[in-house]
Amino acid sequence: MPLAIRPYRVADEPVVLALWHDCGLQNWEDPRKSIARKRRDSADSFLVVELDGAVIATCMIGYEGHRGWINLLAVAPAHQRGGHGRALMAEAERILREAGCAKINLQVRATNRKVIAFYKRLGFAVENLVHLGKRLTDD
Repeated sequence: MPLAIRPYRVADEPVVLALWHDCGLQNWEDPRKSIARKRRDSADSFLVVELDGAVIATCMIGYEGHRGWINLLAVAPAHQRGGHGRALMAEAERILREAGCAKINLQVRATNRKVIAFYKRLGFAVENLVHLGKRLTDD
């Protein structure tokens, strides 16, 4: 079976949770609550990549009419550097362009040099901005 990018399905949850854990993305929020919130807001903007029938990557896309956002882009460690993240980002960019989005924002931990280099190869640039956040829930 070839590579397929498709919307998340409820049955994907255990694999997605394991993938995020393996990629170190379960640090601040309850991932089950993140999935539930995304499914309520815009389920079709939560993508997974399947390779030979197995989920190997995820990406949540956001757009509120001003900026597009990429969240929780993760590729299973065994499948990194195989072009799957690049393919997923190309699909996310296509979706955002079709929605009329002019710019994509994303956040990466400053210490995650490998991921910063990945995004730079895709044409993203580090911007001189200050990230601010405020928790609205305790998860």
